[in-house]
Amino acid sequence: METAKALPPIVSRSEWERARAELLVREKELFRLKDAVSAARRRLPMVLIDTPYLFDTEAGPLTLLDLFEGRSQLIMQHFMFGSDWDEGCSGCSMMADHIGPLSHLYAKDTSLVLVSHAPVGKLVAFKDRMGWDLPWVSSGRTTFNEDFHTTVDGQERHSISVFLRDGDRVFHTWQTFDRGEEPFMMVFDLLDLTPYGRQENWEDSPPGWPQQPPYEWIRLHDAY
Repeated sequence: METAKALPPIVSRSEWERARAELLVREKELFRLKDAVSAARRRLPMVLIDTPYLFDTEAGPLTLLDLFEGRSQLIMQHFMFGSDWDEGCSGCSMMADHIGPLSHLYAKDTSLVLVSHAPVGKLVAFKDRMGWDLPWVSSGRTTFNEDFHTTVDGQERHSISVFLRDGDRVFHTWQTFDRGEEPFMMVFDLLDLTPYGRQENWEDSPPGWPQQPPYEWIRLHDAY
C-alpha cells in the first residue's frame, strides 16, 4: 500500500494568488542577483593560455585556437570519459542532451566543444549512440585535463570552461565544477518548479515527499 503523503494546504484561488505573489517577490530577487553575478563574471581577470595543446579530432589534430572556428568566444564542456572507459559519464551525458542546436550560440560569436581523455574513435561511437551533433575532441595526448584540474590523480572530473580569443591569443576567463554546472542541465530547473522538486534527500521538502541520494537516479537517456 502506498504511504500517504502530507500534501501542502489546499486553498481557494484567491489565497493561492496571494501566496504566489509573495513567492514571486523572492523569485525576482533571485533573477536580479543572477544578473549581478553575471555582470561580475564579465569583469573577471583572464589567464593567457600559452601551452600549445593539440587535440585529436575527426578532422585531424587541432589547436585550442582552432576550436574557436573563427569566433571570439568558446564554451567547453570537460566531459568525463576516461581513456579506458566503454561509455561516457551519465551526468555529463545529461548535460550534453540539453545543449541543442549550436546555431543560437554561433549567432552570438560563440563556439562550443566537448573535450575528453578518451580517444576519438570512442567519442565518435558514443556520440552516434547518443544522437548528438556536437563537436567533441580528445585531449588524451596532452596535459590539458591535468592543467585544468579535470583529471586529478587519475580521476576524471566534470567541469565547464570559457575562453576568449583576441586575434591569435587565447584567454581562460571562467571555470566551474560540481553544482556550478547545473544551469547547463535544464532538467533540474524544470524539476525545481514541481511540488516534489528533484526528489533528492538534501532538499528541504515536506515530510513524506519522495527522496533518494543526489544524482544516483541519473542514467544515459537510452538506459532508463
